[in-house]
Amino acid sequence: MRQITLLWALATASGCLWFLACPPYDASWLAWVAAVPGLLAIERAPTLRAALALGAWAGAVESIGGFYWLIECLGRFADFPWIAGAGVLALFAAARSLIFVAYAFVVRELRRGGRVPLALAAPLGMVLGEWAVPQLFPSGQFISQAWHPLVIQVAELTGPAGVTALLMAVNGALLDLGLARRRALAPAALTAAVLAAALVFGAVRMRQVDAAASAAPRLRIGLVQPNVAYRNDGQFSSAEALRELDTLQSETRALERGGAELAVWSEGSYPVTLPRELVHDFGADSAAMIRRDVGIPVLIGADTYDSARELAYNSAWLLDSNGAITGRYDKSRLLAFGEYIPGLHWFPVLRKLIPAGLGRFEPGAGPAAFAFTDPRGHAWRFAPVICYEDILSDYLREVGRERPTLLVNLTVDSWYGARAEPWQHLALAVFGAVELRTPMVRAVNSGVSALIDASGRLRARTEAYDPYVNPRPATGLLVEVAAASGAATPFVSYGEWLAYLCAGLTVLIGWRQRRAAPT
Repeated sequence: MRQITLLWALATASGCLWFLACPPYDASWLAWVAAVPGLLAIERAPTLRAALALGAWAGAVESIGGFYWLIECLGRFADFPWIAGAGVLALFAAARSLIFVAYAFVVRELRRGGRVPLALAAPLGMVLGEWAVPQLFPSGQFISQAWHPLVIQVAELTGPAGVTALLMAVNGALLDLGLARRRALAPAALTAAVLAAALVFGAVRMRQVDAAASAAPRLRIGLVQPNVAYRNDGQFSSAEALRELDTLQSETRALERGGAELAVWSEGSYPVTLPRELVHDFGADSAAMIRRDVGIPVLIGADTYDSARELAYNSAWLLDSNGAITGRYDKSRLLAFGEYIPGLHWFPVLRKLIPAGLGRFEPGAGPAAFAFTDPRGHAWRFAPVICYEDILSDYLREVGRERPTLLVNLTVDSWYGARAEPWQHLALAVFGAVELRTPMVRAVNSGVSALIDASGRLRARTEAYDPYVNPRPATGLLVEVAAASGAATPFVSYGEWLAYLCAGLTVLIGWRQRRAAPT
């Protein structure tokens, strides 16, 4: 009984160390040891079933500690009481713990003969778990290293999975040394060499990217952060809409006076739904005019409506300096249970059971790149990504094929509070800039608005505010961005090759072990 209690304590400790290593806690060094107690529990579990249960528990603890903000979000967005929100969090944690179940299974199976070092088994298991298990809010162990540019440069080659693999290899090597020091020396030395190579690669590539950026065209962009508390009750008056629009325009004018050559508004910031047949800004005699007394182009986020087909979209529109709409993009990857309800097309009767405002959007046709010429005659290609599209690696690969010179993220994030989710979202967005080697600007309703350079470094940012409990006036952030080359990175070209390699190695090792096992 004492041994079983110890194993569960080790799994609990591992889960706690993992979420403490990640934003918003940011004790990132813990990620290099966080898996050790969990691996020891899996290794010492008396049965495979027990090992899987211990892995699941570690994953659930990590998810609850990292995603507790779901309770508050569901209360604001869908009017859930806290007990119902807690139930959803528990379901979310259970689903996400399947990553750790897959990881525990692979580790346990590969270790059956005792010949495969944990320095290999651990990265194989976690990379496969993060790749194979669908996630509503995609994240992984790699997020812990978001603020360490040298470590994350391998994402250009492998995507975020490469960072997860480095972390897990080090964790596995440490436990190898603790369990069997003499046999672990060679795997540990190889792990150290791989880590050193990754850091050297990071240093070299950052220097190359910086050199290219210093010679590239630059653009001054004003990011407008309105700090608005959105409502889902339908009680939005025209006076409130005009006040919000005036706030956006005033902040845009201030940024223009500061030197901005383009302004970016956050997701859904235009306060009323726009007709999709619109081709030009409203006239000065209309209260709905978008660019009132603004002389620079503006990229806006807005809900748009196709009256002919009765369809709504979450959109980004680019208006040039004359008010013409020159670029249109509709969000393609909608958030399940927020922007769309799975199965609603087949069971429309469910609409009567769903709170107003949920599940009303249609997906767009896919990535887009807006052509833009700056005041000095340089050509740019903006790739807008809305909400959490900036953290979806598979979608960013599609965006990368559009050869953008700048990523522009328009996000709300107001529903989640200011303490955790906005910082997690920002940390995950960092990887997208490295994966595509393209800088990213983020205009976020209540923060964190930011500039991320092509090496994933946070060059400028605002604070995150919770407009529901700590209202603040609108803020603006003026940044200067260097254009990317638009060339495809290895990750854009070859995708999740590391996950496929891990899957192949796992199958091959497992097959050889079974052949070698006595009959």
